[in-house]
Amino acid sequence: MDFSFSEGEILLVNKPREWTSFDVVNNFRYFLKSKLGIKKIRIGHAGTLDPLATGLLILCTGRFTKKIEEFKEYDKEYTGTFILGATTPSYDMETKIDATYPVEGITQAMIRETAERFLGSSFQVPPVFSAIKIGGRRAYDYARQKKELALEPKPIQIAAFEITRITMPEVGFRIICSKGTYIRALVRDFGAALHSGAYLSELCRTRIGPYYLRDANELDELKKKLLTG
Repeated sequence: MDFSFSEGEILLVNKPREWTSFDVVNNFRYFLKSKLGIKKIRIGHAGTLDPLATGLLILCTGRFTKKIEEFKEYDKEYTGTFILGATTPSYDMETKIDATYPVEGITQAMIRETAERFLGSSFQVPPVFSAIKIGGRRAYDYARQKKELALEPKPIQIAAFEITRITMPEVGFRIICSKGTYIRALVRDFGAALHSGAYLSELCRTRIGPYYLRDANELDELKKKLLTG
């Protein structure tokens, strides 16, 4: 394999669960320096994934780091599962359940109709457990210190919201959305729309614009390819 990391490369990686996107970048930077002898290298990622999410992460090196903002503009596709009838402060499994709700009256038809209501343009309040910067600090720093924080709604667009499986209280889905969309917040709002609660239990990013997870490498697999040529 012929790579020129200083000149610029675009690498597709399947982010491991419980790794941050920055963990992947730092791990790969260390690999390039320690194993391939590339001492000075610019490297970044396009589109942050939550630690508990998996899926497509685009790494850019060298001069291609200038493309990161371009990649962030692309639409994204996700698959995943959420749990109805309960909520957590982070809207996913990073934090413990803080409230429960009955789900006996929620039908499959209600779930599918609710998904259709989210299609199109709307405004979404980001999660307080997020990397948004407020006064120079990340929002999740305030949230973990249990400080009150009011985040401004952001415009988003949902192009597709398909319910792929209903095994109460679990609901599987596929979503195509614009940049800046938080799937955890979408799940939060979905639960509220059903006069219940919901939190995200699994999430995988399958596409960023023209780039697909099916073409991505596991991080260890990518390193092995680079070492063996």
